[in-house]
Amino acid sequence: MLYQIYETQRALMAPFAEFASASAKLYDHPLSPFAHLPLAQRMSAGFDLLHRLAKEYEKPPFEITTATVNGVEVAVQEQVRARKPFCRLLRFKRFTDNPKALEVMKSQPTVLVVAPLSGHHATLLRDTVRSLLHDHKVYITDWVDARMVPLEDGPFHLDDYVAYVQDFIRQIGPHVHVISVCQPTVPVLGAISLLASNGEPTPRTMTMMGGPIDARRSPTAVNNLAINKSHNWFEHNVIYRVPPNYPGAGRRVYPGFLQHAGFVAMNPDRHVSSHYDYFLDLIQGHDDNAEAHRHFYDEYNAVLDMPAEYYLDTIKTVFQDFALVNGSWQVAGQWVRPQDIRASALFTIEGELDDISGAGQTHAAHDLCSGIADERRFRMDVKGAGHYGIFSGRRWRETVVPALRRFIARHNEPAAAPSAARGMRRVK
Repeated sequence: MLYQIYETQRALMAPFAEFASASAKLYDHPLSPFAHLPLAQRMSAGFDLLHRLAKEYEKPPFEITTATVNGVEVAVQEQVRARKPFCRLLRFKRFTDNPKALEVMKSQPTVLVVAPLSGHHATLLRDTVRSLLHDHKVYITDWVDARMVPLEDGPFHLDDYVAYVQDFIRQIGPHVHVISVCQPTVPVLGAISLLASNGEPTPRTMTMMGGPIDARRSPTAVNNLAINKSHNWFEHNVIYRVPPNYPGAGRRVYPGFLQHAGFVAMNPDRHVSSHYDYFLDLIQGHDDNAEAHRHFYDEYNAVLDMPAEYYLDTIKTVFQDFALVNGSWQVAGQWVRPQDIRASALFTIEGELDDISGAGQTHAAHDLCSGIADERRFRMDVKGAGHYGIFSGRRWRETVVPALRRFIARHNEPAAAPSAARGMRRVK
């Protein structure tokens, strides 16, 4: 019922949002007589802010059309390489007629970025993809909003997520380097573990960034909520059916609008301050700051519905049973054994100020992947970086990308026979 109430409210607010947008332009356009009235700039700023607070935010595009390779600007085309009911596998294909740049591109490593299915769209990793394109062939998982998936396509469980990742790795090939950001660290580690246990080729490297491998370590507010509430509480309080005005009508989901409310509730003062600063920037004509605000919130406010089965499975498996670290996780009846991984190199990355995945949660992968030689395991702590800072923004570009580039380049050949352990080294 809550979802239907929200949809009714959204429909009622849509005309008001459009009115606010038109009014903002009326008081701002140089040809409008209203723009020359006293306090016109404040009126325009106020209506603009009201428009952004009331409008519906759709999934934004990646908008990555060029990249620089070997000092040459090349064209980038977004291509769909595989389609599944709940996910698309995208490739950002690079093109150039420069012979030297073309030779460089052919020899560059291939990476698969596994984006989180945890509220926001894969476009949240736009900066991640853009940075990687300079030195890599890039694929990314683009998860589908569950409200857009017809009920006849069946449910989507955590086991299905693992199977999707395995299928994508097989399709791209064992030369791939897998990068998982936040939530997918657990299913990605599970997928690669099962490949290893079954004697299939595993990726040359796996990089895990800010994810809850062991959510018992340095628990955050997100972890505490999952621990303190029962599985039944989540099922009865955050799961709703999609209304009839969407293709996925009747599907049980964790609605995006509830997730967004949770995101905002974690730091309400920060968001209020940010919107007030936006209002002031509009009044004072600080166009660059205002545009940066719009860009951030266009992404932040665009959310998707998660399949209920997948969400509830994740709560129980990752945050309540700690099944991966306890060795009690089964996928399709098969035990998940990270210790069976031997050929893949491992790199874990954590942010010093991460308030989503606490300190040590991602580095816990090293304890589980005991079959990987010590000299092929690396860890990194990014000073001053919060959760988003390890995959987007200045610290990502200046600190993480160079280290990640060196790690992938160092392990871009098939692994040799395991050598004697020489102790863990840190990528700098």
